[in-house]
Amino acid sequence: MAKVFIETSRLILREIVTEDVDRIFLLDSNSEVMKYIGVKPVTKLEESEETINKIRKQYQENGIARWAVIEKESNLLIGWSGLKLLTEPINGFKNVYELGYRFLPEFWGKGYATEAGKAVLDYGFNEMGLEVIYGCADIENLDSNKILKDKLGFESVGTFVDPLDNATCFWYELKKEKYSEM
Repeated sequence: MAKVFIETSRLILREIVTEDVDRIFLLDSNSEVMKYIGVKPVTKLEESEETINKIRKQYQENGIARWAVIEKESNLLIGWSGLKLLTEPINGFKNVYELGYRFLPEFWGKGYATEAGKAVLDYGFNEMGLEVIYGCADIENLDSNKILKDKLGFESVGTFVDPLDNATCFWYELKKEKYSEM
């Protein structure tokens, strides 16, 4: 049984398990979901199996990775959210925690990314004792930038070019003391 980390009023955030492969494939094969990610949509179920194996390895090696987001009402995996320890440099940062999320389009605009994001930030700052959490988004991804800045309180501290797709991205940070004031 998958370990549950957080429960909100509408969501359950739990570890991603191999049984999630069909829903992860649905997510990662969707061109709208992958539009600003810097990688092409997957085309084979085996690619999603590999993604799940990488995430599960991160749980073992780093103690944390992205979590499945389950909508309580439907009991469906609707996306993922969570912290990732960046072990490879991004924008010159390494060994820092980054908030990320990805949701199926039919669940966009319902506040799920914000609800899951706040729960993950609470976990990072209060359970893990982190002092700062980072985030990034393609500058053209207006919705994701709005969530990070306006809904979750991140501050843009610069831009960088994502080497995966040559896209310019905002680099965000949120410090614990600022989050505590919100």
